[in-house]
Amino acid sequence: MGTIAIPDPLPSPVEDSENLRKAVQGWGTDEKAIIRILGRRNGDQRAKIRDTYEEMYKENLIDRLHSELSGDFRRAVIQWTLDPPQRDAQLAKEALLEILIEIACASSPEHLINVRKAYCSLFKCSLEEDVLKKLLVSLISSYRFNGEAVDEQLAREEAAKLREAIFTWILSTRNVLQLNATFNCYRDAYGTPIDQLARIIQTTICCIENPEKHFAQVIRSSIVGLGTDEDSLTRAIVARAEIDMEKIKETYYKVSLVVGDTSGYYKDMLVTLLG
Repeated sequence: MGTIAIPDPLPSPVEDSENLRKAVQGWGTDEKAIIRILGRRNGDQRAKIRDTYEEMYKENLIDRLHSELSGDFRRAVIQWTLDPPQRDAQLAKEALLEILIEIACASSPEHLINVRKAYCSLFKCSLEEDVLKKLLVSLISSYRFNGEAVDEQLAREEAAKLREAIFTWILSTRNVLQLNATFNCYRDAYGTPIDQLARIIQTTICCIENPEKHFAQVIRSSIVGLGTDEDSLTRAIVARAEIDMEKIKETYYKVSLVVGDTSGYYKDMLVTLLG
């Protein structure tokens, strides 16, 4: 239940490529034309446009858009124009935990496989390998030591590892006194209590059980309060516009606030994707 308004009749990829070329050539850029064309094409149609444009003009459309646009508008257009698995692979490279959870839990198995393939192609290593490195996963026994000795240095080190959200093996192998020392070190080092890690589990469960609710919350959080989190707002709308944005709009009925919290061509692009 996406929100993309595809025109009928649909222009050919050649015609779209010609119009995009006109939009980015010469003095100035026709941002409205870019929104009108790319913002109203689905993933398969955008892929044909990318291929046709490169074949006709011997340049990469993404690279040209990057050079012509700027700011949040550029980020939104490029994320939308990219092949979805490539887009998610690049987002995964940023290694933000919430993004990794979204990709892993709110995607179809086929899409996740394609993301892994795209990641390997783009970065010459596997997604799993990078995630394991960045999250400091270690292979150890799940047997919990039950003594009373406390190692303060170990507590500080594992507090740092908990900061990276790799806590399951620590919780399952350390005695209670050791864990309390680790929790105290975590709080002292990072200024937040250990129970905030529960948010990670909540995010994972929400992405699996009710992805539209999760992304509605992402949209709401990005625009409510002081300032706007444009990166999160862009990611949520771009990622779900072709999938379940209608359900997200039903879940979060104040999606119209996006209009008031953004401006210019960036706003126009998001409003186009929101239908």
